[in-house]
Amino acid sequence: MALVMDIAVVALRMLLPVYTIVIVYQCFASMRRKRRTERSLVLLQDTESGVKIPVLFWENSIGRSRGSDIALDDPAVSRNHCVLLRRKEGWFIADTGSKTGTFVNGSRVRRRTQVKIDDVISIGNREYALKRGDEFHEDLKSSWFFSKVSNKPAMKSYKLMILITLFHIFMGVEASFCDGSAHFKEYMFSPVYDPLFLCAALVAVEWIYFAVSSFALKRVSFEIESLCLFLTGIGVMLLARQNMRSAFVQLIAAAIGMVVFCALIKFIENPDRIGKWRLIIMIAAVGFLAINLVFGKVTNGSANWIQIGSITIQPSEFVKIAYIFVGASTLDRLQTKQNLIEFIIFSMVCVGALALMGDFGTALIFFMSFLIISFVRSGDFKTLFLALAGAGAAGIIVLRFKAYVLDRFKAWRHVWQHTQDAGGYQQARTLTYIASGGLFGVGIGNGCLKYVAASESDLVFGLMSEEMGFIVAVTIAVAVASLFLYARSVTTRARSTFYSISACCAAGMLVIQMALNVFGATDILPLTGVTFPFISAGGSSIISCWGLLAFIKAADEKTYSLKVKK
Repeated sequence: MALVMDIAVVALRMLLPVYTIVIVYQCFASMRRKRRTERSLVLLQDTESGVKIPVLFWENSIGRSRGSDIALDDPAVSRNHCVLLRRKEGWFIADTGSKTGTFVNGSRVRRRTQVKIDDVISIGNREYALKRGDEFHEDLKSSWFFSKVSNKPAMKSYKLMILITLFHIFMGVEASFCDGSAHFKEYMFSPVYDPLFLCAALVAVEWIYFAVSSFALKRVSFEIESLCLFLTGIGVMLLARQNMRSAFVQLIAAAIGMVVFCALIKFIENPDRIGKWRLIIMIAAVGFLAINLVFGKVTNGSANWIQIGSITIQPSEFVKIAYIFVGASTLDRLQTKQNLIEFIIFSMVCVGALALMGDFGTALIFFMSFLIISFVRSGDFKTLFLALAGAGAAGIIVLRFKAYVLDRFKAWRHVWQHTQDAGGYQQARTLTYIASGGLFGVGIGNGCLKYVAASESDLVFGLMSEEMGFIVAVTIAVAVASLFLYARSVTTRARSTFYSISACCAAGMLVIQMALNVFGATDILPLTGVTFPFISAGGSSIISCWGLLAFIKAADEKTYSLKVKK
């Protein structure tokens, strides 16, 4: 009997890497295949020449600039002249400080003004009539992500969920058999310590969320949530034989994150609502950081933790969400306020506060996110160069006054010379155990990296590699990185520039965070102590990841479509 169980466990270890690739592929394949044909929403028809200009986006910049969505070769048109945007109530146009003004049916546009079909819009020396998009039947070029897609129908969401559920059950079974069949028999009747009990709770949370999303919220797509449920479940089950209490805390935090995800999607349903709440959110974020500076508890060299009774939270994780709210905005607001002073000041406060806490890993994530938002907002390389120069100067100051950070840099790329000191102890063991895990891993719970500090958080890529195999770990890293490609693709038809900017920034945060975790643990970059999105243990981190996911989900125009009863 023991031989049969050992063979079954080995078979599971061989199966899971292939199964991981299948699930990740099916998630992204479903995202691609559920894309509708891209056609113009409305048309602008030149009343004199009859030329039709397709309007492709929900928010369209109109001007003489080559970067405008609708570029007009007319000297009377300003570089950023006006914005044509779509809302629930219809189409609107807003002048963005042009010299010659914008007119609708002869009346000058002073503020955001509604435009109806057949209304005439005067821009510069020309007049354009707003026409229905169905008059223009030529298919438009799709984003590369959605081009050349197979005609094969996407996998049904419930089938994808069944695949994910089986994967997590297999992880639970493998964890139950760790250290041999005797260990399994010892705990099989003790549900407090039984990984299968944890797996059952995980599956229940996943399917409850799936049911709520499908039937109560009536979402028409579930692919991106399926992918992140898959990742979240892996993170929970990796803790099954390491710290059962932490595993259940992670699961509870993930459930809270799913609630936050749904609430945020509802909150940002109206992009104009963000402008009204922007100042309040900014003040709240600064307040969070101020409380952290005063009452923060020093953990692993940084004072970014607050203890409330038996609960420990990390406010900087929630500030990531607020940071996106402040940095993104609707297109007409962005073009009328060209300077980034307000956002730059807020960014300096955030990065400076994190530096004072000693959380340089998160500070780096915020700084890289600042670069993404700044460039997407303005396309100005000068701002990026100045920011990079400032970051370089700040980095020199940090290395001068923070000895433990300097130690990390001294050990960087030389961890084998520092295997017994703080500079390289963790990375040296991570690399060793990644090698021992090979392609298929030693089995969940059978690894040795779990005895090294922060193996479940900062070094979790190594833990995945050792226990589940290098194939699984790399596939998961590629899946997270691909979220940025997906976010970039869906933003081409997002309902607002707010969604485009926020989705790119949220995906960028997740990818940067993942890269710092993977490359830091493997000594490609200095170890910065940041978590792997959705996988690393940490309640604040998993809630933040689901919150960031809401911005990516909202960028897809299908998100706010409801199921139609047949």
